Amino acid sequence: MTKTTFIHSSDLQIGMTRKFLSPEAQSRFDEARERSIDALGTLAVERGAAFIVIAGDVFEHNALEKRTLGRALEALRRLPVPVYLLPGNHDPLVADSIFRHTEDIPNVTVLVDESPVEAAAGVEVVGAPLLTKHPSEDLCARVVRGLEPTDKVRILVGHGQVQGFGKEDAEALIQLDVLEDAVERGVVDYVALGDSHSTASLGASGKVWFSGAPETTDYAEHTGPEIGGEADSGNALVVEIDKQDGRAQVQVDKVRTGTWTFDALFWEVADADDVDAVIAQLREYPDKDRTVIKYTLTGTLGLEATRTLERELGELEPVFAALYPRERLMDLHLEPSQEELDNLPLTGFANQAMHELIGQATEGDATARDAVNLLFRLSQEAN
Repeated sequence: MTKTTFIHSSDLQIGMTRKFLSPEAQSRFDEARERSIDALGTLAVERGAAFIVIAGDVFEHNALEKRTLGRALEALRRLPVPVYLLPGNHDPLVADSIFRHTEDIPNVTVLVDESPVEAAAGVEVVGAPLLTKHPSEDLCARVVRGLEPTDKVRILVGHGQVQGFGKEDAEALIQLDVLEDAVERGVVDYVALGDSHSTASLGASGKVWFSGAPETTDYAEHTGPEIGGEADSGNALVVEIDKQDGRAQVQVDKVRTGTWTFDALFWEVADADDVDAVIAQLREYPDKDRTVIKYTLTGTLGLEATRTLERELGELEPVFAALYPRERLMDLHLEPSQEELDNLPLTGFANQAMHELIGQATEGDATARDAVNLLFRLSQEAN
């Protein structure tokens, strides 16, 4: 009988940048990605894990800025348990591999080939490292073809999209049926995968998993009843394996590790109450300095509701890490009520200009809408 507990993670992508973040927010985002390594170590101690596996894309690419690389290496050095790193498509094991910088860190092992590595007594980790950015075959299938069933606990670590889940060339997709067969035959007992940034169990065995990224990297799409996009990131997996007589019992526990939120939101608005609901939803976010929102607004609003919406969004924008409209999807129109038009405190040329601008704004001219809002605000302040 062999028992082991370990942490499964992937896709830290240390050094990732996001163009929609200000320099100040990007700095905090960088720090959070580095701190995700510490979070994995803390989780390992709390759950009594013997080691950590990171299934690819530890780094954003093979040529990081020195400060970013140095801090990441220090974080790896601080880990309280051994860690096994798999080169992925962002950091493949090429001639100038970034992993050469880890060679003097005693607790770090890079899975450089398909040879099983002893991670603990009776426990093997075997990797399917990417030697190029775009592999031409299913590397996980190649690994399991060369292995026989074993009484040891054996963990396969791979990186890439899985057949039926990915969009890459068919030759490179990981074949889920091959992995499930290897699990059934006792060739491997758990498959730790990376590449998808959302946590997911694949297949029927419960032994093939994407861990997802330990810190959120992209948007969860809230555009319908189901959440799409990066719907469940910011997690790590605690995996417990108990193997007896060649059969392994596997328990997987998803644990939240991330501190950032990325949401893509959609609202249809028609009146002031809808505007109030939009602003209330945004105000409910607890950690706005670590929250990124891109939004889509559709519908029509009157002058006062439009003014309120833009004023409130303007006040919230600098509070969030990023808050911005999805311009290509925005379909918000200005449609003043007759009462608003009758009550405009404008006369002569100003009144004529306002009506001309309103006509252009109702046809979708965003510049005209901004001009209407400005003129309306100034007229209200002067009245």
